[in-house]
Amino acid sequence: MPARKGRPARISRAEIVSAAHRVIEEDGVAGLTMRRLAREVGSTPMALYHHVHDKEELLLLLLDDYAAAMPRPEPPDDPRECVVIVAMAMRAALSGCPWIVDVLRADDLLSVGALWYPEKIIDAAVRAGLTMERAVAVYRIIWHYTAGEIGARAAAGKRRAEGGPTYRERVFAELDGAEFPRLAEVGRRWEELTARDTYELGLRALVTGLLT
Repeated sequence: MPARKGRPARISRAEIVSAAHRVIEEDGVAGLTMRRLAREVGSTPMALYHHVHDKEELLLLLLDDYAAAMPRPEPPDDPRECVVIVAMAMRAALSGCPWIVDVLRADDLLSVGALWYPEKIIDAAVRAGLTMERAVAVYRIIWHYTAGEIGARAAAGKRRAEGGPTYRERVFAELDGAEFPRLAEVGRRWEELTARDTYELGLRALVTGLLT
């Protein structure tokens, strides 16, 4: 059957967003190029430029699309509990898409739709008696803790999915009990214990200290 000639099929922004998500899942953010995306939607890079001007605008489009579906729980009146609930909702939303954390870590691109989270955390910190400057610092500390935890857990999960004993498991299994008595006692349980979800425990400790 002869190849179809003429203009490429008309594409929508929704199709572009969906295809971009697939490309990132397969090749990461670094693999997302206009040429690669054009192949994914069966079009040409030039056709994509009618919808997005460059990769940065495309990433902003993806961030806005994801932010629109992020949960916004009704925060309690208590400032400390409010920070905890909002931060946990932010973490739950971003955990399903770790690549977004990598983009947001650059402190350049952001989605206006996702600003609900820092707004609520900063407001709660101010209501707890902190200055605006300190409240912003509280949010930044919680954000870095959350982003780091998501990145670490995603990397660890990927490594465990590959199967087989890890280098760390072998090291802990053979530790010298005289030199490292506590760690040797943990031994082979290290992987199990460090895989446990301790985010809320750490978050509450942070909030207690920061909002005092």
